[in-house]
This record gives sequence, C-alpha cells and structure tokens, in this order.
Amino acid sequence: MPAYTRRPEWLKLSPFDSATMAAMRKLTRPLKLHTVCESARCPNRQKCFSENTATFMILGDICTRHCSFCAVEGGYPQRPDPGEPENIVVAVAELGLRHVVITSVTRDDLADGGSSHFARTINAIHEYDPDITVEALIPDFGGSLSALETVTDTSLAILNHNVETISRLYPEVRPEADYRRSLELLRQARLLRPGLLTKSGLMLGLGESQEEVTEVMTDLREVGCDFITIGQYLAPSLNHHRVVRYVCPDEFAEYESIGERMGFRCVASGPLIRSSFHAAEMYRLISESGRRGA
Repeated sequence: MPAYTRRPEWLKLSPFDSATMAAMRKLTRPLKLHTVCESARCPNRQKCFSENTATFMILGDICTRHCSFCAVEGGYPQRPDPGEPENIVVAVAELGLRHVVITSVTRDDLADGGSSHFARTINAIHEYDPDITVEALIPDFGGSLSALETVTDTSLAILNHNVETISRLYPEVRPEADYRRSLELLRQARLLRPGLLTKSGLMLGLGESQEEVTEVMTDLREVGCDFITIGQYLAPSLNHHRVVRYVCPDEFAEYESIGERMGFRCVASGPLIRSSFHAAEMYRLISESGRRGA
C-alpha cells in the first residue's frame, strides 16, 4: 500500500472563495469565536459559510488530546472565556440561525471536562430565543456521568457524540479515547433524559473493513442512537493519519440502506458527509415525520 493514496476524480473539491471565508471571519473574530469548520478544515466549510451557517467550537481551539486524524491543534489550552456563551448568542442572532450546532475541543484539563460551559452556552441561546433548537456535539468528558448529566439537564434537542472509527483502530487513530466509553455515553444520555435524540458519526478510509463498519452501526443501534453520519476521511496534511482507501459512492449508499434497515431514524452517508453538515435539515426531517406519525 503506497504512503499516499491519490484522490479519485469523483472526489475533487471546489476551490475556496476567499470572500466567503472572510465574511464569516469578520463575524467570528471580533467575538473571539471559533468554528470547527475552519479548525478541522472541513471540506464543506465554504458551502456552509455561504449559507450563513457554521458549527461553533467552544472552550478554545486547543485540544488536550492528539487524535491522528484531526486538524485541531493539540496542546495546553487557556482558561475558558466566560463571555463566550453570550458571544455565541450574538453570532446566532447575526446569522439568523434556527438550529445551532455547538461542539468543543476536548478539555481533559477541566474538572468537569467543560460540561458546565456547554450548559451555559445552551441556556444562553434559549434565554435569547427558546424556539431555537440546539445540537451539542460533545467530547466523552472522560466518562464522567455527572458531566454528561450537566449537558442533558438542559433543553438540548440533540446530543451528538462521534465514535469516529471502528474499535480496532482506536489505538492509532484515537489513542486517548475509548470506543466502549463512547458507546456508554450515548446509552447513558438516553437513560438520563428519555426521549432525547442522540447522534453519532464515523469516518471511512482509515483501514476498516465493511464488516467492521456494520458492527459499529449495530453497536450504535444497540445503545439507542437515532442519527448516524458516515463520511470519507480526508487527511488534513501529510503529517496526519493517511487515507488508506477512498470509499466509492455506491458503498456509501449501501451503508445508508443498511442503517435504514437497522432502524436509525435518519442516515446520512456519502463522501463529503460530516457530523454537523445539514444538521438542521436532518432534525427537521425527523420532526416532520414525528408530527405526521402523531
């Protein structure tokens, strides 16, 4: 297997428009806000920014973990900005968002993993407008049940936690994380707040087999996961985990069919699918189907 796998023709990305990128930075930088779209070098960031949406990344832009797939910088983060929740509200109002996705770096240096900061941000948004739906893409909080409860004890609409890859690859892809701990977090979230929608996602192309992908999907359904996103891993640089394989669109379509048969309420599977890409549309689809079934 070569060290570098050439990207196929059907996965060519459009060049970024500097004006679109600058317009979002003009909003976020004065407020000292970060987006995971930029920090993680998401391939969809121009499309999202052009549609006046973004996924906000709270608790700074330095992560205490060192996942080999991730472009977010690892190191020693600063103390959380106490004004960040209110600044998020300013950005939400400016963008006119009705569904807000909040994520964060992992903060193993904080006693509660940053869960109270998540709760303050969610509550600040709902104090501004209680009809805005909020989706929180959270880290594992080191397995702390009390930290998880701090987040679920809000008017959160969706709790999202990505397993990212198959269990076998965790030592090389997510060395400071634990596959079973992530599954347990999703299971506990449903127990702490019955009826709470849960979501997870994984990347393909890191060296997993089709059977192992199906096993992850089965594990997620067993803990009651409602939404699943499946996308192609794209290495942020030559220093990150290499792309072992580019998964063809037909295989992504097959996983979507498998997920639907398994009982996921919504499955998004495709090369450029990311955890928060078109998150509002996914939530709206579930809400509308729920109203039709009522």
